[in-house]
Amino acid sequence: MKAVHFGAGNIGRGFIGPMLSASGYEVCFVVRNVRKESLLRKNGAYPVVLANRKQEKSMVSKVTAVNNMEPQKVAGAIAQADLVTTAVGLRALEEIASSIAQGIELRLAAHPRPLHIMACENGEGASSRLRGLVFDHLRPGLHAKANRYVAFPNTAVDRIVPRQSHPGNSLAVTVEPFFEWVIDSSALLDDFPRIDGAVYAESLEPYLERKLFTVNTGHACAAYLGYQRGCRTIQEAMAQPEILLQVYETLQETGRYLTAKYGWNAQKHETYIKKVLERFRNPELTDSTLRVGRSPLRKLAPRDRLTYPAVQAYRSGYAVPGLVRTIAAALCFDAQDDHEAVQLQTQLAAKGVERVLTEVTGIAKEHPLHADIVRAYRQMKQGQHPAEAASL
Repeated sequence: MKAVHFGAGNIGRGFIGPMLSASGYEVCFVVRNVRKESLLRKNGAYPVVLANRKQEKSMVSKVTAVNNMEPQKVAGAIAQADLVTTAVGLRALEEIASSIAQGIELRLAAHPRPLHIMACENGEGASSRLRGLVFDHLRPGLHAKANRYVAFPNTAVDRIVPRQSHPGNSLAVTVEPFFEWVIDSSALLDDFPRIDGAVYAESLEPYLERKLFTVNTGHACAAYLGYQRGCRTIQEAMAQPEILLQVYETLQETGRYLTAKYGWNAQKHETYIKKVLERFRNPELTDSTLRVGRSPLRKLAPRDRLTYPAVQAYRSGYAVPGLVRTIAAALCFDAQDDHEAVQLQTQLAAKGVERVLTEVTGIAKEHPLHADIVRAYRQMKQGQHPAEAASL
């Protein structure tokens, strides 16, 4: 079996690549970096190290690469593939849609057979979004045939792979032991070869929201609160009892909303929360608060990990002091090497927090949370810390 994967970054090499390889796929990475392309083609394999005490190492073999600047080669690889996956970021999906469309046209003309395309991105409905972009590039006369032979199942993916450097082998990658890849089974075509270790679910929404409003919310909380306290890494932040408790309180708030919405067992979700906290505290990983906190405008958006659970939980009658504190800390995030952070601070200086809060999050000035967030923000700007969390 053959797979084409767009993106040879840490997620591609450290998560998607190993799972596909272990399932019997030969993986062709589509890359931008010429040196990385050369190494993948020359070596045909690379090491993956688990971030645990034993530092267990495994080899991902039968890999190769093509450069995304050679769309004909990319299309040719897709024409021969059984599966296409991506880990390039939501904003980059538009850049790769044309090559995917060319590959689909080639395979439909030569030998029509089923193809599954999965966007393994950190966002809701990423594969559906990619489908729309790809179909924009397909000739209209091929749409009906593509609908028959090409499926775009949505997925939910979860594995922490921090930014890292391996001077001895630039292809090597260190990953946390935990991983989760959930695939929408309702969108699969017949005879899809199952991926070892993946979870198949008829409804993806519960998994997406559990991950987004637990892992992503908690990670952002640790990053923004840690940054405010001068912590360089997530692990350093989580080593401070005060921040640990504040992250826990925030996840209790999102947890109450999620368990009420989906009818989950509260104790099972509590176990999931504590597992997430353990992952953040993993001493074998080093993940910077700057990396996790980057792109605050995106993370403060109305449908994203901070604003949405805060508004929904409040609407359901739950107090959300932890989410209020985290949103305020995100507004204070002023990393100079992050474009969105600079843009946010420029807007705050020009317009004031009341107006910017509404523009960025969609929370109206009349909403009770608006005044709470503004108050917490002003306290932080004055060097004060809003009400502390209860015990874990």
